[in-house]
Amino acid sequence: MAVVKHTDKDVALLARLMRAEAEGDGDLGMLMVGNTGINRVISDCLDFTDIRTINDMVYQSPGGFEATQKGYFYQRARESEKRLARRVIQGERQHPATNSLWFFMPAGACPAQWYGQSNVGRFKSHCFFAPTAEECPSVFR
Repeated sequence: MAVVKHTDKDVALLARLMRAEAEGDGDLGMLMVGNTGINRVISDCLDFTDIRTINDMVYQSPGGFEATQKGYFYQRARESEKRLARRVIQGERQHPATNSLWFFMPAGACPAQWYGQSNVGRFKSHCFFAPTAEECPSVFR
C-alpha cells in the first residue's frame, strides 16, 4: 500500500528527481534520495509542515532540491527510474535514508551536523541527515 497519494505524473516526477540528484550513486543511491523526498511529504514537521504531495516536495521553495534548476531534471523519466520511484512510494526504505529529511554531497567528509540535524550516514557521494523522533515523530513510522 502506498505511503503517499500519487498519480502516474507524480511517479514520473519523483523518478526524474531521483535520477537528477543521484544517478551517479546507482539504483540504491536513487532509492535513498526518493526515501528522503517521501519522508518530507509525510513528515509534517520542521521545514516541511506545508508539504503534502510529491509535487509540493519536489518544487518546495525555499529549501527544495537544486536539481530542479538544472536541465537534466527536465528530461523524461525512464521506466527503470519509475520502478524505483514506485518502490519508494510503496514504503520501501533504505539505510541511511530511512528517516532522513536532508542530504547533500560534500566536497570531503560528512559533517556531524548540517543545519542542526545529525548525520545518520553516507552512501557513496551523499551524506544523509535526520531529525530526532521527538522533533519529527511521523518520519519514524
